[in-house]
Amino acid sequence: MEADSKSARIAETNAVYVVQKPPLIRDLSDEEYSILEKKLIRKMDMRLMPMVILIYIMNYLDRNAIASARLGGLEEDLGLKGYEFQTCVAILNVGYLLMQVPSNLFLNKIGKPALYLTSCMMESQYVWGVICACSGATHSFGGLLACRFFLGFVEAAYYPGVLATLSAWYVRKEMSLRTGIFYCGSMLSGAFSGLIAAGIVDGMDGSRGLRAWRWLFLIEGATTVVIAFAAFFVLPNFPANTPWLTEQERQLAMYRLEVDAAGETDWVSSEREPIVAGFKMIMTDPKNWILAAVVYGAASSISINSFFPTVVASFGRSRVETLLLTAPPYLLACIVCATVSWNADRTNERYWHTVSPLATAMVGLIIACAAEGIGPRYFGAMIMLPGIYTAFNMSMVWTANTNNRPPAKRAAAVAFNNALSGVSGVYSSYLYPNDASPRFVLAFSVNAGMALMAIIASTVLRFVLKRENRKLEQKEMEEERAGQSNVIGTGFRYLT
Repeated sequence: MEADSKSARIAETNAVYVVQKPPLIRDLSDEEYSILEKKLIRKMDMRLMPMVILIYIMNYLDRNAIASARLGGLEEDLGLKGYEFQTCVAILNVGYLLMQVPSNLFLNKIGKPALYLTSCMMESQYVWGVICACSGATHSFGGLLACRFFLGFVEAAYYPGVLATLSAWYVRKEMSLRTGIFYCGSMLSGAFSGLIAAGIVDGMDGSRGLRAWRWLFLIEGATTVVIAFAAFFVLPNFPANTPWLTEQERQLAMYRLEVDAAGETDWVSSEREPIVAGFKMIMTDPKNWILAAVVYGAASSISINSFFPTVVASFGRSRVETLLLTAPPYLLACIVCATVSWNADRTNERYWHTVSPLATAMVGLIIACAAEGIGPRYFGAMIMLPGIYTAFNMSMVWTANTNNRPPAKRAAAVAFNNALSGVSGVYSSYLYPNDASPRFVLAFSVNAGMALMAIIASTVLRFVLKRENRKLEQKEMEEERAGQSNVIGTGFRYLT
């Protein structure tokens, strides 16, 4: 790679393909380029991150309100018996699974996340909120089941859609931290959910003739509806078609992505993005099937978020104390996830940043399963959740990094792997019956086994990607001997 100011500044991938700078940034000095790039990244961070985090917090609050509602009298009031509560938890994942891949393929086709995601939000946040509020008005198992199914159906667009949007703005060395910060929204919602529920259960049970669990659904649902109106004016589209960028900023944003992929362009126009091509690519790519196993193993334990208050309730504390005790593990998980994500970007390393949290989660699950005292079991929970959430976030970052181009493949990969991992949420809901308390041996054993599977799959993936990198090096040597220079893709390496 040339070192002058007109050559591309490449991260630690050692890329050597020289991308010609577009006209409006061609004559900038290195210092001017650096200032403009920092300004652009700061602008992207301010427009993207706060809003997507806020919406994701509300997404998870709505989705997991049922866990706290269980302690607020939901089962007794609706007369739920046997595994009916677990079925209401599981059915959300069915609706969630059905829509993720079609939604992301459509988003990548039109290239307008500001329009699409906010339309989904103005529709689905109305629906998220209205359905969540309707959950508070239901009077039967069937009514709650229907509400939960449609809640999963309409919110499926959000998480994979945001990942596709982030990867269309940030280069690979910037993705892990931003994805980690975004994913912290789910952990903050887990912490806030317990605190909010504690206040509602303690202070509003019986208010205006409604039980605490109904107030929980109504308040969180109504709050979600309000947020929808601001999103359209804040969220961007893709760099090629975001109206609030200057032309110089647009050229820089697209140039950075092209450099990161060693000359391969990112999203340019809707006409160049066939809607099903990306899905066909991931179906025939063995690397993504290994990644799917990593994501699946990492995600299988996340179903505990719908039952974590139940797990903590096995400590024998009061309802309010139980809900308050759910907050610290989520707050720690938020800190750990952000820290690990930052370091993964700093080092451009993926394997150890995925495997280490998986191993930590596995240890926490084993402790919580084997110990009988409250102290060791709570310690197991404290290290379990940071490991689970951090590992899943890193597995999705690794998915986006490995399926970096074309953008249709990247969009399909993050949606498919996330959707496939949701299958575990269907059966995992049945691993936490009331009579499994206090140690939940079956659930924690299955989750520990899935974490081990993800560690094995990560190890296999690392060897596969290293082999692919050696093949790329060999191909470049052959091209050099043949007199071919500055070939698109030269110098690209998979992150391991």
